[in-house]
Amino acid sequence: MPELISPQVATYLEELVPPRAAELAAMEAYAKEHNFPIVGPTAGQLCYQLARLTGAQRVFELGSGYGYSTAWFARAVQENGGGVVHHVVWDDKLSQMARKHLGALGYSDIVRFHVGEAVETLRNTDDTFDIIFNDIDKQGYPDSVPVIVEKLRPGGLLIIDNMLWSGQIFDENDKSPSTVGVRNVTKLLTDSSQWITTLAPIRDGLIVAMKK
Repeated sequence: MPELISPQVATYLEELVPPRAAELAAMEAYAKEHNFPIVGPTAGQLCYQLARLTGAQRVFELGSGYGYSTAWFARAVQENGGGVVHHVVWDDKLSQMARKHLGALGYSDIVRFHVGEAVETLRNTDDTFDIIFNDIDKQGYPDSVPVIVEKLRPGGLLIIDNMLWSGQIFDENDKSPSTVGVRNVTKLLTDSSQWITTLAPIRDGLIVAMKK
């Protein structure tokens, strides 16, 4: 991954994040050791802050890994008075890891675990949400938006990870499905009158879009 943000700035931003619980720090160490992609503490802190600012009590994650981003949302929901965070992955092993970590953090009563295809799981969940976090396969980003629109309440937030896509979006010769998916969903959200959208250049880029 090329350095889109200087190491000095990235380190500085991460050092500004308050100390994390030991279990969350262990999840960060696992990601570093196994080269597992997580949002990291700087983006995690932003997700937590946005969830607190909006008073979120219903959060749905499309693609949740072993629960690192889930933990940030669950903490916010807990502090907002309680609610539910939906954790969704294809892999049962990742789901079991997430259950262990999130249980150790004290979030078992908040998180609902699903093993299956994320967008279809959202489609079949009978609720609307304050925040939907999207971190699925990048080629699937554009097609996920209609389902998200249906399930996100007015004034709710859509947060999408990897929107700088390691700089591949700047390579005009890169026509791979993932890169095209990132470009297309960015254009879709920023051009639409239905959304108020900002791309925050934190880590690999987070889009934050409010549904009008």
